[in-house]
Amino acid sequence: MSELTGHRIRVTAARLGLPHLAEALTDYIRRADEGKLGYLDLMDLVLSEELAIRDDRRYRQGLRLSRLPHHKTLEDYDFAFQPELEPRKVKDLATLAFVEAKANVALLGPPGVGKTHIAVALAVAACRAGYSIYFTTLDDMVRNLKTAETAGRLVTKLASYVRPSVLVVDEVGYQPLERAEAHLVFQVISKRYEKDSIILTSNKSFGEWGQVFGDEVLATAILDRLLHHCDVISINGPSYRLKNRLRALDGESGTEWTWGRSSVRMWGTARVPR
Repeated sequence: MSELTGHRIRVTAARLGLPHLAEALTDYIRRADEGKLGYLDLMDLVLSEELAIRDDRRYRQGLRLSRLPHHKTLEDYDFAFQPELEPRKVKDLATLAFVEAKANVALLGPPGVGKTHIAVALAVAACRAGYSIYFTTLDDMVRNLKTAETAGRLVTKLASYVRPSVLVVDEVGYQPLERAEAHLVFQVISKRYEKDSIILTSNKSFGEWGQVFGDEVLATAILDRLLHHCDVISINGPSYRLKNRLRALDGESGTEWTWGRSSVRMWGTARVPR
């Protein structure tokens, strides 16, 4: 290959937005010579690597914009610590069939059992597969929507929660909402209904959502839309956060510590308030 041809290829690749080809042209030629690649094989190699680099760049950009609190995966989740949680159910969700079907996922259980970890892991998998993702706690979403409403920018702010293919709403139920705040949540849920997916975590059973949203009728309307197409995962088990602390206390006091199972049995049943 002449120096002029190489220069022309690099300039053209850069203008086409193929920076890796522009940088690695000499290496591609060497690999083609060593492997005695034909023209089509060389073209396949170049395009495959360029696409992989572009996908990785998009993935990293998606994670950066997602506001995820961390980027943990299901490989980091200790299923052995939650023996009542069937790993297959969670791993089936990681196939992202629910995202393709524009369905939802609800992760219910007491604090510390790994609900947020699983929600984030599913969002990371969705991002890797090319879906847009966004993470928020319920309190942050409500606060941002109220601020936008006061400033006359509610429509624009709503769009930021409606636009992603997967919206993760964490910590539903940790703070009760006023009816006006619950109505803002309803608008997000309603606009996403059967259009894109929601992954939510909650420390409250569905039967308590009337108290969370300050209105039984509004809570039922929200649940009707969320649960119409939804996989519900209930996690009955001890807290990861307390695990090491309780073990330390056990060692200090010589007392055998146990987690109160009766306090979390409520998570086995999902009930819509009437």
